[in-house]
Amino acid sequence: MDESVLIAVLMGGPGSEREVSLSSGQAVLEALLGEGLTAVGVDVIDTTPALPEGAGLAFNVIHGTFGEDGVLQAYLEDLGVPYTGAGRVSSELAFDKVASKARFVEEGIPTPASEIVNVAGGVALPMMKLPCVVKPPREGSSVGVHIVHTPEEARVAMEDAARFGHEVLVEQFVEGKELTVGIVGEEVFPIVHIVPREGFYDMSNKYPWMSGEGGTDYYCPANLDGKTTKIVQDAALAAHRALGIEVYSRVDILLDSLSNPYILEANTIPGMTASSLLPKGAAAAEPGYGFGALCRRIGELSLSLRRTDAPS
Repeated sequence: MDESVLIAVLMGGPGSEREVSLSSGQAVLEALLGEGLTAVGVDVIDTTPALPEGAGLAFNVIHGTFGEDGVLQAYLEDLGVPYTGAGRVSSELAFDKVASKARFVEEGIPTPASEIVNVAGGVALPMMKLPCVVKPPREGSSVGVHIVHTPEEARVAMEDAARFGHEVLVEQFVEGKELTVGIVGEEVFPIVHIVPREGFYDMSNKYPWMSGEGGTDYYCPANLDGKTTKIVQDAALAAHRALGIEVYSRVDILLDSLSNPYILEANTIPGMTASSLLPKGAAAAEPGYGFGALCRRIGELSLSLRRTDAPS
């Protein structure tokens, strides 16, 4: 990448994942500067952020609402500023778990069975057999996600998820290994096996530095045989392509006891600190990417795409 290109690293945002995004954004900013590139940080407070004059690339590190749902992408396209990662259409599709799950089903990609519960008129219990998973369909980082085993737990979970919108997604509970696969360009990274020390992979286990509780162990490459590894990586790539995601993503998967993969979602703005899951996969690749090289690669691919293509 040309060192004269001014990169505006967009971080923070108005959504529920602001603190996580600030951490990711600062790490990306330092990594780009460490690569000898010209970069400045922009703390995004509202939905009309001011970019520095002459910005040649917006490096989007805003997780969740606004940054990951297509709204920021549309705003940057209106400004005529190239940006990193998925475009407006694919971002909106991937962020909406109901819409993305429908696409997975259309494409024959394995994903847990589900139902959508309308809670606009009040909270109702799902029809799904217990245990099941309750989640708001348009939030990230396990915000509002509950694994429920009893009708009372289901009611509490539905009430919590209903805070985020009129629809609640309820999924079949799949017991097995929690895995994630990073994809950059056409390269599929080694699988990361996620092992929460207690409970499931919720906000406290993902980001124990935020609450002082929880914690997770990560194993990369995951200890899977060659056949299973290929099945999981192929499923991740199929999900990435089915959603039309440009440049990069991180696909979350459950692997049951019979080695059947179930796609949960594709994250278009995954965590981006040096210890996050996409960088773990990149470091374990052959040849491996350091964090700075990974950030540079994402920037180069994005700039190449949006300098030559019409807005998505």
